[in-house]
Amino acid sequence: MLRNALIALALAATPALADGPGPNLVIDVTGQATGQVVIDLRSDLAPQHVAQIAALATEGAYDGVVFHRVIDGFMAQTGDVEFGKGSDLSRAGTGGSTRPDLPAEFSTETFARGVVGMARSNNPNSANSQFFIMFAPGDFLDGQYTIVGNVISGMDVVDAITKGEPPATPDVMAKVTVAN
Repeated sequence: MLRNALIALALAATPALADGPGPNLVIDVTGQATGQVVIDLRSDLAPQHVAQIAALATEGAYDGVVFHRVIDGFMAQTGDVEFGKGSDLSRAGTGGSTRPDLPAEFSTETFARGVVGMARSNNPNSANSQFFIMFAPGDFLDGQYTIVGNVISGMDVVDAITKGEPPATPDVMAKVTVAN
């Protein structure tokens, strides 16, 4: 109940950015890559995952989180709200949030350039807060990972994110908000 009320409040207080099935996630990136990335969240494909991402963004949990795993020609991963911020990033990519893990919401959509998916462990029902943005198609992920959205603006910013596992100087999601 509270989660839905927070999402509704966040959506009511922000301007519309794009027509689509879900709200938009707006990410202000700083570092080597600087600019704004707008993701159309696909609540039609993954309502539980989108609700969790929107709630974490509304709470400010994603603010200051680094892109901790960025593989050229593949994807940029972020969203570790537990270990992905601060001066000690040695565990970035191993954490999640205080919220429960989510059951998989696989779809028939394909992982094309700009598609956003949920990161998880070997357990398909272990996605929590981390997500990744595809640099290039990755159909080998189809039906194996939950798709939560598509970049609708700022793919040039995504392309400029510092590469590395982890990057020597990672780019940061300085501010993450939800708009409808």
